[in-house]
Amino acid sequence: MKLQRSVSAGRLILRSRSGRAKSHGAIVVCMNQHRIPALLAAGLLCVSAWIAWGDAQANPWSTGELLAPQALADELHGGAAKPVVIAVVFPAMYRQRHIAGALFAGPGRDAAGIDALKAAVKDLPKDAAIVLYCGCCPMVRCPNIRPAYRALKELGYTNVRVLDLETNFHDDWSGKGYPSEPAI
Repeated sequence: MKLQRSVSAGRLILRSRSGRAKSHGAIVVCMNQHRIPALLAAGLLCVSAWIAWGDAQANPWSTGELLAPQALADELHGGAAKPVVIAVVFPAMYRQRHIAGALFAGPGRDAAGIDALKAAVKDLPKDAAIVLYCGCCPMVRCPNIRPAYRALKELGYTNVRVLDLETNFHDDWSGKGYPSEPAI
């Protein structure tokens, strides 16, 4: 059914070409045309505010605590003291492939994973260089990394960084040839 548009007294009216209402659905929509731009602007403002608030709340770490993959690879190859790298990823992903030498703490999204993370760091000094990573999915949606980071901060660790795996572990680490290994 084709629709016809007409304007009458500042209102937009859409109806079938025949102008008759039929039992299976002539469409008539009335809306004040002057309110459309204001409603669209208000809606866009709300969505923009929601996105900005979500970004600000999503990451508990500062930008200085975010570590690029190349920078970590350089640290792992360098002669200086290497950071303790901890995987807070799902067990199947760790078994498949993980950063060479990384400790496994389990998924940070659940209590068992957080308990394993606490056990992994219990003997480390509070200023130990620690790098957390997951890589199960795009970092903005990762269910594991934020709870793990918060747990270490609550325990008083002061030198915690997060590996910035923007897309996932394969695309941002192993697929680029950085040091990785399967679990043995």
